[in-house]
Amino acid sequence: MRAELARPNDRCNVSKDEIFQPWLQERRIEDVEAFVPDMAGSARGKVVPADKFGSGQMKMPEAIFSQTISGDYVADSANVEDRDMWLVPDSKTLRPVPWATDPTASVFLDCYHRDGSLVAKSPRAVLRSILAKYEARGWEPVVAPEVEFYLLSPHSDPNAEAEPPEGRLGWTEGARQPYSIDTMNDFEPFINTVYSYCEAQGIHIDTLSQEMGPAQFEINFLHGNAIDLADQVFLFKRTIREAAIEHEMHATFLAKPMADDAGSALHIHQSIIDKDGKNIFSNDDGSPSDLFFGYLGGLQRYMPEAMLVFAPYVNSFRRFMNPDSSPVNLAWAIDNRTVGLRVPDSPPDARRVENRLAGSDVNPYLALAGSLACGYLGMLEGLKPTDATEGSAYGGDFDLHRHIFSAIDAMRESEAMRKMLGDEFVTLYTALKTDEHREFQEIITPYEREILMFNV
Repeated sequence: MRAELARPNDRCNVSKDEIFQPWLQERRIEDVEAFVPDMAGSARGKVVPADKFGSGQMKMPEAIFSQTISGDYVADSANVEDRDMWLVPDSKTLRPVPWATDPTASVFLDCYHRDGSLVAKSPRAVLRSILAKYEARGWEPVVAPEVEFYLLSPHSDPNAEAEPPEGRLGWTEGARQPYSIDTMNDFEPFINTVYSYCEAQGIHIDTLSQEMGPAQFEINFLHGNAIDLADQVFLFKRTIREAAIEHEMHATFLAKPMADDAGSALHIHQSIIDKDGKNIFSNDDGSPSDLFFGYLGGLQRYMPEAMLVFAPYVNSFRRFMNPDSSPVNLAWAIDNRTVGLRVPDSPPDARRVENRLAGSDVNPYLALAGSLACGYLGMLEGLKPTDATEGSAYGGDFDLHRHIFSAIDAMRESEAMRKMLGDEFVTLYTALKTDEHREFQEIITPYEREILMFNV
């Protein structure tokens, strides 16, 4: 269901009985979690008593978008006044919060300036702006994310190594068991809770499978509208963490939580349909279209400039350290998981591209916006991709940035990304990532204390 966009003068002072109260009263909701996804993809907002929700104005500092992952703030030249945003609830996104003790609902907020214009650096607004470019040409992206995550044994020591949790019989799985049904059965109570919570919130997940790492899983989402799917991934991350806590575990979407085990990715399946619902990646005779090849060419050409939204943290680049186990390339091929841009073997009406490069630590709005932006440019510019890869692409050329600081520089200097994602967003986002990298650089690691301290 597509999210509806409203301006402040439409809804900031709407009668609480007009839209929200019938829904809330029918479900006997007591509190409403009203939130905005920030740059990291975390929820920032307020908890409002249900009988007060929907009336009056809601505001929050615009500076939430200039907050780093550790809670510090960077200077935002577009917000030197430290002003408030006007927040407009998106009524299409009202959902129950199934893990809450008291009856609670959640809702997404859209962010506006006082003059009624969208706050362009909001991740949800960045994705909306990309979709508007497609809509202007009579196109609509269709996406289907796949999200990987680890379950971990709970602990509170940041210096301790992450470890998988115990299964039903108290056994900790140490071997790699991809697609193992028995391993999934070890965590059946947790999985049942996840499906129950997702159903209650209208999160449309398809299949769940065991991945390469111990207690590592992947969830596939049903395809649909990009805003809706980004909202669902955002909510899914909250849901997984809450379900894990309920079963005395932790869950992490860190791209590389354990040094010797597989990283976690967020794969993005993407295709484009026209106003008649036809997949523009296929010609009438079923062959791949020029737009399909242009889309691939755009991903190959521009993803290095957008890499920061697919690998937003220092840890993200640890996924790319082994070119023989993870795609670290911009090659493409049909039904080949060693390439960064996989084209699943599918009928013409389902022809799509799977971007396999993003980590599960991404902000889903920005990852979708970045991938769609690169493909859009490729179609408009009539770019041509490389030849399809034959055989394995592992061990080939390293096509990606090796370090986050090179990805920061690439985005900061990219005219294409400033044009597509917005100048204000790119300026602030690269400033945030620069500050986060500086903070990481100031940390003395165990390697330095153990190996370097008395040997240099």
